[in-house]
Amino acid sequence: MDISVVIPLYNEAESLPELQAWIEQVMEAHHFSYEVLYVNDGSTDPSWGVIERLAQQSPCVKGIKFRRNYGKSPALHCGFQRAVGDVVITMDADLQDSPDEIPELYRMIVEEGYDVVSGWKKKRYDPLTKTLPTKLFNATARKFSGIYLHDFNCGLKSYRNEVVKNIEVYNDMHRYIPYLAKIAGYNKIGEKVVQHQARKYGITKFGLNRFVNGYLDLITLWFTSKFGKKPMHFFGMWGSAMFLIGFLALIYVLVMKLISMFSGDLRPLVTHSPYFYISLTAMILGTQMFLAGFLGELVSRNSPTRNKYKIEEEI
Repeated sequence: MDISVVIPLYNEAESLPELQAWIEQVMEAHHFSYEVLYVNDGSTDPSWGVIERLAQQSPCVKGIKFRRNYGKSPALHCGFQRAVGDVVITMDADLQDSPDEIPELYRMIVEEGYDVVSGWKKKRYDPLTKTLPTKLFNATARKFSGIYLHDFNCGLKSYRNEVVKNIEVYNDMHRYIPYLAKIAGYNKIGEKVVQHQARKYGITKFGLNRFVNGYLDLITLWFTSKFGKKPMHFFGMWGSAMFLIGFLALIYVLVMKLISMFSGDLRPLVTHSPYFYISLTAMILGTQMFLAGFLGELVSRNSPTRNKYKIEEEI
């Protein structure tokens, strides 16, 4: 099979028939063999009923129904696990992503050899309150990941099937699938300018809290990719540095006290010096960070995946 289209959705019953007809038109025009996987993320509207009708009308339509709303990342993960096409394409169900982009996204994977191709909505039909935070978010993601994409959060992307089978999309990590692919060893990541449609039905399902959560997820992903298998390299280094700062501050306090004692002045108390409290705080923090790294190493050593590596080929 050429293409699997994975579409996570939540309360998009109005747009699904039009979206399916659009996808079928594009696929038939280019003679692709394909499947469309709709992942109903606990919708409270008639979305599942619409998917059932579409599946009756076309053998290419498949559906997954969650008992409740889990989020976009779990929906994509389940869709990826069931996708069988050589190229997997993701898009949103709200008609803001154009199926007309599918042939070129497919070609870039098959002919140009990309592992991942991410859409870039260069011209957006969103309010300024959404576009400005998005630009800041993307700039931060580029800096942390080292992947120079303009639009990490674009739902329209294409992947080699092998890529989606070797990454785990969890929490809200759908924003960073190119970064997850890079961590898994898939480094040929491209970008394509795609058309952005104005929303036709319903309302957006994402609030401003996604930017806060997005930064937290990015930091988590960066940290685990750098130090997930060697936590002592992070906590041990900074713990040792903190302890050393505290130890030097304590030596300074003791030396100053001894100098004042030998000069016959017993009035300055050790507790009067701010360096005394700096030394205590730094040494306690340093010890705690070192122990955190040690505990992290114990957890990592007992992990069943500690020696699981991505082997590309073997002769």
